[in-house]
Amino acid sequence: MRIRLSVVLSAAVLLLGAGSAGASSIYDLTSDHCTGTGGCGTPPFGTVTLTQNGANVDVTVHLFAPNMFVKTQAVDLQAFKFNATGVVVGDITVDQTVAGQTLAAQAGAFNGNGTGSFGFGIQCTTCSQGASDAFSNDIVFHVSTATIADLTAPNDKNNLFVADIIGSTGNTGPVDVSVPEPATAALLGLGLVGLAAAGRRR
Repeated sequence: MRIRLSVVLSAAVLLLGAGSAGASSIYDLTSDHCTGTGGCGTPPFGTVTLTQNGANVDVTVHLFAPNMFVKTQAVDLQAFKFNATGVVVGDITVDQTVAGQTLAAQAGAFNGNGTGSFGFGIQCTTCSQGASDAFSNDIVFHVSTATIADLTAPNDKNNLFVADIIGSTGNTGPVDVSVPEPATAALLGLGLVGLAAAGRRR
């Protein structure tokens, strides 16, 4: 019974975004701020996966087809935006997964299109603005001397991450990972407590 309770509690910690050694946290890009009728289409648009790898965090941003990354002013010319506590831009290493293009980490005060303030971005420095240089390759980068918790504090608009995409509708704009409302988190917690209690009775 104690083993089941510990498994349930561990799942609760991961679902609430806390990282531990070797653990991965996966977040859905669901909130649509794209311009035009129908926004960017039907969410989720993709995922953000954070994996604790020793003293580093590996980040993979994946979009579901037919969504693609673009470069627009709506996301401050960044393909992906995030915050990181105790991190400087030199701590971020970007894998060059986009053929013929260059991705680079950027630091700044990024707050485009009402998704809140972010301190870091991953930019395609060689892409033109708009859909002509859209790409579907995953964005993969690594943050040294960090934990998942350092990258998952919500910003002033309760968002964790933002990607700039062109969706199935042909519209462009930001899609983001929003923190669950307190009521949703409370219901999740109650459900996990109920599972633990049921396991004890057995």
